[in-house]
Amino acid sequence: MSQTSDKSVLIGLIMLIAGAVAIGMAAPLVKLSELGPQTVGFWRMALAIPLAFLWMLFDKNPPVREDTPSGVRKWIYLALPGMLFAGDLAFWHAGIKITTVANATFLANLQPVFVVLAAWLIFKENITRQFLMAAALAVFGAALLSVSNLTVAPERWPGDLLSMGTAVWYAAYILAVRQARRFASTGTVIFWTVLVSSPILCLAALGFGEEIWPNTQTDWLVLIGLAVGVQIIGQGGVAFGLGRVPAPVASIIILIQPVVASMAGWLMFNEAFTTLQFGGAALVLAGVYWVQRKSRTSASRDLAKPPAKG
Repeated sequence: MSQTSDKSVLIGLIMLIAGAVAIGMAAPLVKLSELGPQTVGFWRMALAIPLAFLWMLFDKNPPVREDTPSGVRKWIYLALPGMLFAGDLAFWHAGIKITTVANATFLANLQPVFVVLAAWLIFKENITRQFLMAAALAVFGAALLSVSNLTVAPERWPGDLLSMGTAVWYAAYILAVRQARRFASTGTVIFWTVLVSSPILCLAALGFGEEIWPNTQTDWLVLIGLAVGVQIIGQGGVAFGLGRVPAPVASIIILIQPVVASMAGWLMFNEAFTTLQFGGAALVLAGVYWVQRKSRTSASRDLAKPPAKG
């Protein structure tokens, strides 16, 4: 068994967990901003471009594969995550302004359902019964985590629908990043993501008539926090991990986000955090632990197999 390869999977899992924790602060930060939702998305990506560019310059170890795409296909693979992430942010930032942090975070984090289905139906990845049980445990925990603050008020339905649509966009983004990371470094994927998505979100903000320029110090601090903490550290950690961990496993680990978001909503906005929600958080973490443990075990078992002859 290759200890180096086994260590690579472990590092990928650790980076995914760290990235998910950082991304969990996105909803509370967006809630603090006085800017329009599309404008927040634009600045989050635009301010991240210089850091992502530096990351790409110093990230000189892309995967080496015989089936690396070339020509137009290569640029499509690199541009696709940015286009999908622009849709994700456009829907999610709009939803979070209308509904609660709990509603938006839970509905957006239904993405594992779509990731697992796509990985099974489109990419023919093997989905075990134990993985499905762990995934169900984590998703159920996420539901309990948000239950005290979930609302069915008619005025919040548009925000809820937008947040649910976010799950589809984000699932597609995870799968696109996974494909791009097969041949490109983390820095390259993150740079192209922010570069492609920022003009799309700028056009969306102008189309909705939003004011583009931030007017307060608080807005600038929020935008910098989103760009550095959430986009570079958070999404960067996820992109790094997706180069070493299957997309379905990553989609479950990312469910750490609602745990962080709900606790932040409790501390920052006085949203309820009841005993039931503590139980939901525990179930999410248990599901995440189960998934990552099975992922490491499977990787070790695969690495221990003798190479095929012929």
